[in-house]
Amino acid sequence: MPVETPPDGAAQHPGEGTPAIGTVADAEVRIRRAPRYPIFLILGGGLGAVVTFVLTALFPVDPAVGFGALFGYFAIYGVSAGVLVGALVAIVLDRASSRRAKSVVVEHTTVDPVPSADDTAVAEPAVDDPAADPAAPDAAS
Repeated sequence: MPVETPPDGAAQHPGEGTPAIGTVADAEVRIRRAPRYPIFLILGGGLGAVVTFVLTALFPVDPAVGFGALFGYFAIYGVSAGVLVGALVAIVLDRASSRRAKSVVVEHTTVDPVPSADDTAVAEPAVDDPAADPAAPDAAS
């Protein structure tokens, strides 16, 4: 249920003498620690590259191809598999963290902006009668 904020000095804009008016409402939210997916993907890809390097170095290299080309070819598969494993680990940790989430009640405050001096100025009414306008040339002469 929205409640008007009291006009105290706590919710004022800097340099303004009038307080801002807003609403305060209670809401229930769930707090949890979620994993950061890009970190898991990057670490998985890096780990896949290291495992690919070690496995490539353990076996004899074809002299016609060379170690660099052989590692590069297998790194395509190793890095891809590492990224996949990192994503799966992040998903498992995300599911586990959602089970341990806690519900808390928070106070949501919405502050309405204070109208500026330009918004509050009263526009002069349009003058339809030229005789009533003192700046208009005399229509009778």
